[in-house]
Amino acid sequence: MTSQDYIQFALFVGMLWLITKPLGIYMAKVFDGTKTFLSPLLAPVEKLIYRILGVNPNEDQAWTRYSIHLLVFSAIGCAFTYAILRLQHHLPLNPAGMGVISPHLAFNTAMSFTTNTNWQSYSGESTMSYLSQMVGLTFHNFTSAAVGISVAVALIRGISRKEAKGIGNFWVDLIRCHLYVLLPLCIVYAVFLISQGMIQNFSSYVDVTTLEGAKQTIAQGPVASQVAIKMLGTNGGGFFNANAAHPYENPTPLSNFIQMLSIFSIGSALVYMLGRKVKNLKHGWAVWVTMTILFVGGVLIAAHYEYQGNPAYTQLGCSTPANMEGKETRFGIFNSSLFATVTTDASCGAVNSMHDSFTPMGGFVPLLNIMLSEIIFGGVGSGLYGMLSYILLTVFIAGLMVGRTPEYLGKKIEGREIKYVMFSMIIFALSILGFAAWGSMDPAGLAGLSNPVNHGFSKILYAYTSATGNNGSAFAGLNANTPFWNLTLAFAMYFGRFFMMIPMLAVAGSLAKKRIHPGGEGTFPVDGALFIALLMGVIIMVGALTFFPALALGPIAEHFEMLQGHFFK
Repeated sequence: MTSQDYIQFALFVGMLWLITKPLGIYMAKVFDGTKTFLSPLLAPVEKLIYRILGVNPNEDQAWTRYSIHLLVFSAIGCAFTYAILRLQHHLPLNPAGMGVISPHLAFNTAMSFTTNTNWQSYSGESTMSYLSQMVGLTFHNFTSAAVGISVAVALIRGISRKEAKGIGNFWVDLIRCHLYVLLPLCIVYAVFLISQGMIQNFSSYVDVTTLEGAKQTIAQGPVASQVAIKMLGTNGGGFFNANAAHPYENPTPLSNFIQMLSIFSIGSALVYMLGRKVKNLKHGWAVWVTMTILFVGGVLIAAHYEYQGNPAYTQLGCSTPANMEGKETRFGIFNSSLFATVTTDASCGAVNSMHDSFTPMGGFVPLLNIMLSEIIFGGVGSGLYGMLSYILLTVFIAGLMVGRTPEYLGKKIEGREIKYVMFSMIIFALSILGFAAWGSMDPAGLAGLSNPVNHGFSKILYAYTSATGNNGSAFAGLNANTPFWNLTLAFAMYFGRFFMMIPMLAVAGSLAKKRIHPGGEGTFPVDGALFIALLMGVIIMVGALTFFPALALGPIAEHFEMLQGHFFK
């Protein structure tokens, strides 16, 4: 890494730290129903929406009712998007004349955007009409992000309340998230992106003649509005197939920097909100520091191996072995490594380079990030409740080590909470490893591969890891637009979203009912260096013990094959 890389990296972490507290305070006020600077404008709109929908904002829902409303809302939204995609050739705003979408691709795409995964088995500019992009997909970019944030807020309430029956109101959380957080931020953000050169129009595609005399079709469309929410909502689905490597989706180095920062912004603010709500800001910052250390380590490892490149490059006469394959020259190695780490720390999936072209260990970092449940700032909401599952496991282990009943912020952590946590972790691992084993053995799965042996397995492993982790990025060269891949990936997305989300709502309901006990001499502190070290140890060990055998067959084996000069056709 160069000195310029280190300066930019420090600037990125510093900017993230600066926006965390003010945005966290603002979000805490929004979900508490406290007056904000937008309240005079938006409070009447909020009340009108409650009246139209018949929502009682004072109703406090138990975790079971909260979960049912969440699941029904998500199911209806999924069916709505499926219908839009299947009927797009009959609907307006289709200047390029996009045709009908197959049932299995429509199902995969609807499930993908419902679960905040945004996996794409298609090229956006050659498959989706403007209406499908705006109404079918961008709709879910907002709602799936708001659902994730709502669950995180409900879990924070469960931790902070004492002897309470409910964890909040799903509809109130959902509406406030849209009105006060996502929509205002996205309007400002979209205007900024347009100022950088990102397009926002309804024009027909443009046919041009290149300098070489070839014909080229340049896609148009309402791009800025979709990119704003895809980054802030950690959705990641690209308007274009090249995603954030396309100059219309990521025009300048400044837009690239702000897009990376926006991926982390809400997830980082939720961590501060946790500390504020439980009245222990030191704990919130301890969690933030844990995430930051893991994030910094991932960036440094990925960038190191990308700068090291492939030894075969020098044998071919290259002046440097640094790996620029699959990377935009506008961004270079460090910005590509940073973006890849950010987007897989969060459940975003947007890419400004091709992860498949990374070196084996460079690609190992994004893959491991998702396998750790993307708890390093993470997806909006999902990152925090994923990290809280590790926190509860950490304090449980610490309690067993000293022979005391584990406590977290004054609440006893008992078998029920740990069973919920372990259920979500086991489902996560089972989905990734089970589907990967299936895809590695089934001829229908193997038919989609363009690479054999270790890297071929890495593609399969990455696909199901990305789907289960609701990330959406991929190792290219996998033809996933087949019935086998579209259906199995869709079910992996569903398991990864709701089979992890609902158990954490159950944890919230269980903790909300508990009393808060004053800490004693044997209470494990959750705001110091010892807590940070133990938490990182649990995260790394659980991830390593669960997924290391699969990683050893994929990127790790491929790394040693590369060092020995072995190549595969």
